[in-house]
Amino acid sequence: MSRLIILFSVILMTSNLFSQKMESEINQLRKEHSETLSNPDSKVLTPKEIKNFGGLDYFEFDTTFQIKARFKKRRGPKFEMPTSTDRKPTYRRYGIVYFEIDGKECQLEVYQNIELMENEEYKDYLFIPFRDATTALTTYGAGRYIDLRKSKSKTIWIDFNTAYNPYCAYSYRYSCPIPPEINSLEVEIMAGEKTPLEH
Repeated sequence: MSRLIILFSVILMTSNLFSQKMESEINQLRKEHSETLSNPDSKVLTPKEIKNFGGLDYFEFDTTFQIKARFKKRRGPKFEMPTSTDRKPTYRRYGIVYFEIDGKECQLEVYQNIELMENEEYKDYLFIPFRDATTALTTYGAGRYIDLRKSKSKTIWIDFNTAYNPYCAYSYRYSCPIPPEINSLEVEIMAGEKTPLEH
């Protein structure tokens, strides 16, 4: 995961993902994300990419997708997570979240980046890359991400309204983790970021 992706993750993390968000908070995060992408000074996108960038597109805010999930800490062995490039960062499974959508039982694995564990600023960072039934239709074909922080609680808020695209959705210059197959949901997550717009 690139440093720029991590910086955006920190914005989400520091906004306390373990509590339910108001629509205004979500909208503010989206506004900041859009401004960062379209600002030449941020250097997230090149001038040419900014010119082709048509803006971000989102599902309407929906409290249905603010889910109080059951969290079970279940660490797994270290493994190399595939990315959109040859880079293979080392992760481990930290735990599993269990929840229900439309009457269907769902679960997602939560991962921890081994390199970031050694960094004081990011040592509590947790990561959920996922695909769902909207992937490659209305949402980005390589999947989306949700960020969390460590907690001792057995329940956490999974707010799919905060689901965002990797920077690979906007630029070929980034190396982005590809969600493991086990994190493919059969349900539609009609919340969070859609496929980005183009001019």
